[in-house]
Amino acid sequence: MKIQDVPFCTVDWNSVDWDSIKATTHPGITGEAYWHTFEMGNIRVRMVEYTPGYLADHWCKRGHVLLVMEGELVTELEDGRKFILTQGMSYQVAEDINPHRSYTEKGAKLFIVD
Repeated sequence: MKIQDVPFCTVDWNSVDWDSIKATTHPGITGEAYWHTFEMGNIRVRMVEYTPGYLADHWCKRGHVLLVMEGELVTELEDGRKFILTQGMSYQVAEDINPHRSYTEKGAKLFIVD
């Protein structure tokens, strides 16, 4: 990942001004995802919450660095492999390499950079 056109800046995700970084709702096949998104230059940084039972409605081909902050996340690759990530675990994937989608039975809070 090459970050371009982003001067040094900070976001305090612990006490962020949620009025300036409002949540957007993204329904899955089941459940919902709530994204708090900061975008600048060519990067997107998100704090994402999945409700219990969330299943993504698409296979994602975008590159990410994803860290599980709370809960448990099952990431399924299009080739059928599944990975269970718990608090403190991350995955990294390049653009257009392994299409993937997420599921969580209990809910999860994630920090994602893409």
